[in-house]
Amino acid sequence: MSERTEGWTARSSLVDGWHAEGMQRALSILDLAIIGKGQTAADAFANSVALARRAEARGYERVWYAEHHNMASIASSATSVLIAHIAAHTSTIRLGAGGVMLPNHSPLTIAEQFGTLATLHPGRIDLGLGRAPGSDQNTMRAMRRDAHSSDRFPEDVLELQGYLRGESRIPGVVAVPGAGTDVPLYILGSSLFGARLAAMLGLPYAFASHFAPAALLDAIEIYRREFQPSPQLAEPYAIAGVNVIASDADDDALDQWQTVRRYRIARFVAPDRDLSDDEADAILASPQGLQIAQMMHYSAVGTPDRVKAYLDEFAERASVDELITAHSSPTIDQRLRSVDLLADAMDPVTV
Repeated sequence: MSERTEGWTARSSLVDGWHAEGMQRALSILDLAIIGKGQTAADAFANSVALARRAEARGYERVWYAEHHNMASIASSATSVLIAHIAAHTSTIRLGAGGVMLPNHSPLTIAEQFGTLATLHPGRIDLGLGRAPGSDQNTMRAMRRDAHSSDRFPEDVLELQGYLRGESRIPGVVAVPGAGTDVPLYILGSSLFGARLAAMLGLPYAFASHFAPAALLDAIEIYRREFQPSPQLAEPYAIAGVNVIASDADDDALDQWQTVRRYRIARFVAPDRDLSDDEADAILASPQGLQIAQMMHYSAVGTPDRVKAYLDEFAERASVDELITAHSSPTIDQRLRSVDLLADAMDPVTV
């Protein structure tokens, strides 16, 4: 895996394919709808369609899109609109938000949006919910978000759930469309708060370990220990995010990885100017750079066999039921190749 991809060494006790110890694990994709250097949002949307179609052909479980605002490199700010576009260009794969930052919205509005999606595309829509702003403080003000809106997150989840079940908690208010669609909810998080909330509500839990790795193992352990069955879910169901760059050659994968790291550091440290490779590498070697690079701690980089070994070990050690993979290669052709190679390695599927 090389020193640039910190993680676990696969053990021979792990069985082949998407199974470990008799349990099938789903494999999914988180598409960040990246606007690459020299590209437009339209390019990012076309790339997202291509990625979802490839994921559908190769047997992936779902593709999720995340709500971010005021970020020049991410095009998924209007998450439900993007999901509608992707759904119209695919036919079977599940699609969803990973996630909608509920404190930015009225629960009724989200129920109507995702109720509309579920009505147009029955059995294909997921709704992951987070409580972070998905933006900076100035953008929060521009969105008219209350600084204390995150405090209402548990109540807002219950209100949203009531609308989608057709059991509104507000007398006389019904989500149309939405009522009775029972769009499955998922709690997203990167801390112990989300784990405890998902367990209390009996909902699936998705941990954002692809960029916030620190609390992964503790969060999943708490979620499983405290889980309470619900009408949606009888047993705990945990998902973890992991970055993936699969390539035909290790050297190429590592070159892609270094490009991604340089891009990430430039976005955080110098968003208004182009850094040379030498400048980016110098920052990566600094304490600040090491801290930012640590955000991508859980990353599987290399040839398909190396990536598979890493993911098998990651899934077993994290004790998760599903992996949601962020294919982070610099170009869409490289990302599509990574999606193909991972599908071949985990459970061969014919395109």
